Amino acid sequence: MPRKGYALLIALVAGTAALAAGVAFAGSLLAPGSGTRSARVSAPAPGAVARTPAAPAHSTGLWVATWTAAPTAGVVESYEGDLTRRTIRNVVHTSIGGDAARITLSNLFGTHPLVVDHATVATSPVTFEGVAAVTVAAGGQVVSDPVVVPVAADADLVVALRTPTAQGPVTLHPNTHQTSYVEDERGTWSTADWRYLTAVDVHNESAAGTIAVIGDSLTAGSGSTLDANGRWPDVLADRLRGRYAVANAGIAGNRILRDGSGEAASARFDRDVLDVAGVRTVVIALGINDVQQSPQETDPQRIADALRSLTERAHARGLRVVGATLMPYEGYPSWTPAQNAVRERVNELIRAGGIFDSVIDFDQAARDPNHPTRLLPAYDCGDHLHLNDAGYQRLGSLVDLSALQHRGPASDEL
Repeated sequence: MPRKGYALLIALVAGTAALAAGVAFAGSLLAPGSGTRSARVSAPAPGAVARTPAAPAHSTGLWVATWTAAPTAGVVESYEGDLTRRTIRNVVHTSIGGDAARITLSNLFGTHPLVVDHATVATSPVTFEGVAAVTVAAGGQVVSDPVVVPVAADADLVVALRTPTAQGPVTLHPNTHQTSYVEDERGTWSTADWRYLTAVDVHNESAAGTIAVIGDSLTAGSGSTLDANGRWPDVLADRLRGRYAVANAGIAGNRILRDGSGEAASARFDRDVLDVAGVRTVVIALGINDVQQSPQETDPQRIADALRSLTERAHARGLRVVGATLMPYEGYPSWTPAQNAVRERVNELIRAGGIFDSVIDFDQAARDPNHPTRLLPAYDCGDHLHLNDAGYQRLGSLVDLSALQHRGPASDEL
């Protein structure tokens, strides 16, 4: 196993006894009548599930989403057998720190109840309504009780889940560009998927809220270096320096108007963006897959109208919306002059205003000035559609931080 893997597994074992007293103290984070969304058994929940935080007693602060992953698919892992007696160690990268944490487990694409009989954040045990085991109904999700555990900003965090019985299909987010681990009686192996875990929220005394980013592979980080956390939302989180958390809801292959890889963005918008803990501002970077994937959308107005509809839904929650233009991709196999004209017209509509509150011009920043229908070679990962680390660094540095100022209060402020 890689040296990094050994270090992560050792960290899970070390210090458990020292943190046990902190687990008992976790009850102080649950104020009577706080309306926690935690539940031992979830019901199938089509559509959004409201995120009502557990308010810390005698404390100020905010629950914010330090990390999220949009559930993408249900996969039967027949090549690995079932999940009996397996421990899943999801490695996630935080955007902001806090003094307590809670996790969201999703069985959205499962057809049978999911049983988790042990879960930890770092080395701290997690409970669900005071009980270690939880059953998540097919199609449902649960949120844990808060656990008092220090969570560092801009750091890898291990969230472990043990499944004692056969499960399936597995709700996961693939192509994470992050190495996680699965272990059973045969040993430990690495994986590029996040299984069942869709959010880690932290309680933070000084954060202003969460920036929720919805996008496709260009937001999920396709083309970036494994385990380097060089996605452009990661770059943005570093620039924010703890003022806001950043929640990445990018799915490779995602579209606005149609299901593709994952549900269409219009269908998952509430769950993956609007219901994120502490959300204040939404960043939308979508549309290129509607242009270039088959069946290709030939009407730019339909894409623009769909983007405007997402903005209106966010405005109804009192949120500010920042949107990005669509970057060039000539040289990618699906490129045609006709579809490039659709992309350019979408960008014209975005720049003209009336779709977003503020615009990030990714197209202008990433294109080759000598050949504007292509990416700048220095930013091209090699396939002429996705960026390399330098390209994502450029996108993350481009966001005007003052444009992220939210429109009004959000429900998670304590």
